[in-house]
Amino acid sequence: MGALDEGRLNLELETGIKNACIDLAFEHQPETLAIQDAVKLLLQGLHEDVNREGIKKTPFRVAKALREGTRGYKLKVKEFVQSALFPEAGLEDGIGQAGGVGGLVVVRDLDHYSYCESCLLPFHVRCHIGYVPSEQRVLGLSKFSRVADVFAKRLQEPQGLADDICSALHHWVKPSGVAVVLQCSHIHFPCLDVKSPSDNGFVKLMVSSGSGVFDDEGSSLWGEFLSFLKLKGVKTEALCGSVKKEWCPSVKTSSEEEDPEMVSAVVSILKSLGEDPSREGLIATPSRFLKWMMNFQNVNLEMKLNGVNGVKANEKKKLHCELNLPFWSMCEHHLLPFYGVVHIGYYCGEGYNHKSLMKSIVHFYGFKLQVQERMTRQIAETLSPLVGGDVIVVAEAGHTCMISRGIEKFGSSTATIAVLGQFSNDGSARAEFLDKIHATAALKADASSPF
Repeated sequence: MGALDEGRLNLELETGIKNACIDLAFEHQPETLAIQDAVKLLLQGLHEDVNREGIKKTPFRVAKALREGTRGYKLKVKEFVQSALFPEAGLEDGIGQAGGVGGLVVVRDLDHYSYCESCLLPFHVRCHIGYVPSEQRVLGLSKFSRVADVFAKRLQEPQGLADDICSALHHWVKPSGVAVVLQCSHIHFPCLDVKSPSDNGFVKLMVSSGSGVFDDEGSSLWGEFLSFLKLKGVKTEALCGSVKKEWCPSVKTSSEEEDPEMVSAVVSILKSLGEDPSREGLIATPSRFLKWMMNFQNVNLEMKLNGVNGVKANEKKKLHCELNLPFWSMCEHHLLPFYGVVHIGYYCGEGYNHKSLMKSIVHFYGFKLQVQERMTRQIAETLSPLVGGDVIVVAEAGHTCMISRGIEKFGSSTATIAVLGQFSNDGSARAEFLDKIHATAALKADASSPF
């Protein structure tokens, strides 16, 4: 898709958005205070106590994360590019590939995150850029990531992000042409039905944008660019081309009755980030964001514990394992999702099968504002009296707060463990269980990495 044809380069945004309160400390700026007030209202709508120790500072943490994650509105591409254009001797007579100084230059695997404009959830972006220099100058390689970040740190959708990056580079660097390919990965909306864990995972989309000599995506030059991506294992056949694809899972969800005050709170957040809630891409965003949030309201989901057969006295016991039970949860510190799998080991006699019980308990403690350490302990403590006291629980999860804040540790995952009964003092029992996890490829690739 040609970025210049779309005309998405917004020069007014490139000049930056002036912040009249720039001299105020961050915590006292009106935008920060407005977001905090809105988050407090949302927490109350989730039936949470805003003065509870775990979430007392959540409104400020959310405000900080959101403003950090949308700082691109205040950044200028010009400032990054103009100081990093370097002279490089090349072909002066226009002979050679696109009259450039040395042909195609490709920068691959630039990891970024952005916030989905449809639902306000973070998504992962792996950016690949190719360009053909002209006018005997090249751009410092680190600046490609800087330019991509300017536009990634805004409320976005994949094709618009690709077009913005391509247009900005073409406008400010003035090469013979620019090509951009993005691999985007959006977390799936979870399903509250404990019987339907298949929603766990990612929605993936690959998009492209080209300008100048890359206007024609069927050209040999595009083919060369894509061949360099294939060398890194990028499956370029997944490019969606000019076909418009809905990728945010929230677009497909049905609308429900909403609390008008909570809707207004989300609208206030959008305004505080410097956005126009009435623009086409954001009109339905408050409703979609609330639908996601309300999955985690503080209510008692059904946890079926009746009819469980306990362990009989003097019964010969063996290790039973229930592995890779999927879960979704919401970090109570930043109101960002974390997700993964839970592995449970317990000693029971022959003929016991508690898988449905395990799934119910994991589901119950997952769909709440949580921290992973607490969830792991709660699962173990709930199971312990039901299976004779000997329980080990391991939770492995990816946390979006690890990528969508200043840390930006892409691909990281967290494991937590809780042990009770025999597992707490028997190292061989713990080792036997952990070997079971390793043997079954415990954490699937989609739970630890978007690609």
